[in-house]
Amino acid sequence: MGELAINLFLVLLGLAGGLAVGSGMVALLIVFDLIPRLAQLARAFRKAVWFETAIIAGSLYWTFADFLDWRLPLGFVPLLGLPGLLDGIFIGMLAAALTEVINVLPILAKRMGLSQYMFALVMSMVLGKTLGSLFDWLIFQW
Repeated sequence: MGELAINLFLVLLGLAGGLAVGSGMVALLIVFDLIPRLAQLARAFRKAVWFETAIIAGSLYWTFADFLDWRLPLGFVPLLGLPGLLDGIFIGMLAAALTEVINVLPILAKRMGLSQYMFALVMSMVLGKTLGSLFDWLIFQW
Protein backbone atom coordinates (compact mmCIF):
# COMPACT_ATOMS: atom_id res chain seq x y z
CA MET A 1 0.00 0.00 0.00
CA GLY A 2 2.83 2.37 0.84
CA GLU A 3 4.56 1.73 -2.46
CA LEU A 4 1.32 2.44 -4.35
CA ALA A 5 0.96 5.76 -2.52
CA ILE A 6 4.54 6.69 -3.40
CA ASN A 7 3.96 5.81 -7.05
CA LEU A 8 0.73 7.83 -7.16
CA PHE A 9 2.55 10.76 -5.59
CA LEU A 10 5.28 10.51 -8.24
CA VAL A 11 2.67 10.40 -11.00
CA LEU A 12 0.98 13.50 -9.56
CA LEU A 13 4.32 15.25 -9.17
CA GLY A 14 5.28 14.43 -12.76
CA LEU A 15 1.95 15.63 -14.13
CA ALA A 16 2.15 18.84 -12.09
CA GLY A 17 5.69 19.49 -13.27
CA GLY A 18 4.78 18.80 -16.88
CA LEU A 19 1.76 21.05 -16.63
CA ALA A 20 3.86 23.85 -15.13
CA VAL A 21 6.59 23.56 -17.75
CA GLY A 22 4.11 23.24 -20.61
CA SER A 23 2.13 26.22 -19.38
CA GLY A 24 5.31 28.24 -19.09
CA MET A 25 6.34 27.33 -22.62
CA VAL A 26 2.94 28.22 -24.04
CA ALA A 27 2.91 31.47 -22.08
CA LEU A 28 6.38 32.27 -23.39
CA LEU A 29 5.28 31.68 -26.96
CA ILE A 30 1.99 33.57 -26.66
CA VAL A 31 2.90 36.51 -24.45
CA PHE A 32 6.08 37.35 -26.32
CA ASP A 33 4.62 36.61 -29.76
CA LEU A 34 7.70 34.54 -30.49
CA ILE A 35 6.40 32.92 -33.67
CA PRO A 36 5.15 36.16 -35.28
CA ARG A 37 8.47 37.82 -34.37
CA LEU A 38 10.40 34.98 -35.97
CA ALA A 39 8.24 35.23 -39.07
CA GLN A 40 8.80 38.99 -39.15
CA LEU A 41 12.59 38.63 -38.80
CA ALA A 42 12.70 35.95 -41.48
CA ARG A 43 10.26 37.87 -43.70
CA ALA A 44 8.23 34.70 -43.95
CA PHE A 45 4.75 35.66 -42.73
CA ARG A 46 3.04 33.13 -44.98
CA LYS A 47 5.26 30.35 -43.65
CA ALA A 48 4.57 30.94 -39.95
CA VAL A 49 2.91 27.52 -39.83
CA TRP A 50 6.37 26.01 -40.43
CA PHE A 51 7.68 27.74 -37.30
CA GLU A 52 4.74 26.41 -35.28
CA THR A 53 5.22 22.91 -36.69
CA ALA A 54 8.93 23.00 -35.88
CA ILE A 55 8.25 23.95 -32.26
CA ILE A 56 5.65 21.20 -31.82
CA ALA A 57 7.81 18.58 -33.58
CA GLY A 58 10.85 19.55 -31.51
CA SER A 59 8.88 19.34 -28.28
CA LEU A 60 7.49 15.92 -29.16
CA TYR A 61 10.84 14.58 -30.36
CA TRP A 62 12.73 15.62 -27.22
CA THR A 63 9.92 14.38 -24.99
CA PHE A 64 10.18 10.91 -26.53
CA ALA A 65 13.98 11.09 -26.56
CA ASP A 66 13.95 11.81 -22.83
CA PHE A 67 11.31 9.25 -21.83
CA LEU A 68 12.61 6.45 -24.03
CA ASP A 69 16.27 7.20 -23.26
CA TRP A 70 17.27 7.55 -26.89
CA ARG A 71 20.98 7.80 -27.62
CA LEU A 72 22.51 9.31 -30.71
CA PRO A 73 25.85 7.69 -31.57
CA LEU A 74 28.02 10.41 -33.05
CA GLY A 75 30.96 8.92 -34.89
CA PHE A 76 32.02 12.17 -36.54
CA VAL A 77 32.74 14.78 -33.85
CA PRO A 78 32.74 17.91 -36.11
CA LEU A 79 29.00 17.33 -36.65
CA LEU A 80 28.43 18.39 -33.03
CA GLY A 81 28.64 22.00 -34.13
CA LEU A 82 25.16 21.95 -35.68
CA PRO A 83 23.27 20.82 -32.56
CA GLY A 84 25.39 23.24 -30.55
CA LEU A 85 24.43 26.07 -32.88
CA LEU A 86 20.74 25.19 -32.65
CA ASP A 87 20.96 24.95 -28.84
CA GLY A 88 22.67 28.34 -28.75
CA ILE A 89 19.95 29.90 -30.88
CA PHE A 90 17.26 28.48 -28.58
CA ILE A 91 19.02 29.63 -25.41
CA GLY A 92 19.59 33.08 -26.90
CA MET A 93 15.92 33.45 -27.78
CA LEU A 94 14.92 32.21 -24.34
CA ALA A 95 17.30 34.67 -22.66
CA ALA A 96 15.88 37.52 -24.73
CA ALA A 97 12.34 36.54 -23.76
CA LEU A 98 13.27 36.30 -20.08
CA THR A 99 14.86 39.74 -20.29
CA GLU A 100 11.51 41.07 -21.40
CA VAL A 101 9.85 39.34 -18.45
CA ILE A 102 12.21 41.09 -16.07
CA ASN A 103 11.24 44.40 -17.69
CA VAL A 104 7.58 43.56 -17.05
CA LEU A 105 8.07 42.80 -13.34
CA PRO A 106 8.22 46.45 -12.17
CA ILE A 107 5.01 47.25 -14.05
CA LEU A 108 3.27 44.20 -12.61
CA ALA A 109 4.49 45.00 -9.09
CA LYS A 110 3.29 48.60 -9.38
CA ARG A 111 -0.18 47.57 -10.58
CA MET A 112 -0.53 44.97 -7.83
CA GLY A 113 0.79 47.30 -5.14
CA LEU A 114 3.88 45.19 -4.54
CA SER A 115 6.51 47.82 -5.40
CA GLN A 116 7.96 47.76 -1.90
CA TYR A 117 8.42 43.97 -2.18
CA MET A 118 10.18 44.03 -5.56
CA PHE A 119 13.49 42.81 -4.14
CA ALA A 120 11.77 39.93 -2.33
CA LEU A 121 9.85 39.03 -5.50
CA VAL A 122 12.98 38.82 -7.65
CA MET A 123 14.98 37.02 -4.94
CA SER A 124 12.23 34.44 -4.46
CA MET A 125 12.29 33.72 -8.18
CA VAL A 126 16.08 33.40 -8.20
CA LEU A 127 16.22 31.25 -5.07
CA GLY A 128 13.37 29.04 -6.26
CA LYS A 129 15.09 28.39 -9.57
CA THR A 130 18.44 27.79 -7.89
CA LEU A 131 17.10 25.45 -5.22
CA GLY A 132 14.99 23.58 -7.77
CA SER A 133 18.01 23.10 -10.04
CA LEU A 134 20.21 21.97 -7.15
CA PHE A 135 17.55 19.50 -6.01
CA ASP A 136 17.28 18.12 -9.53
CA TRP A 137 21.04 17.84 -10.09
CA LEU A 138 22.12 16.62 -6.64
CA ILE A 139 19.19 14.57 -5.34
CA PHE A 140 16.62 13.69 -7.97
CA GLN A 141 19.09 12.68 -10.71
CA TRP A 142 20.92 10.24 -8.40
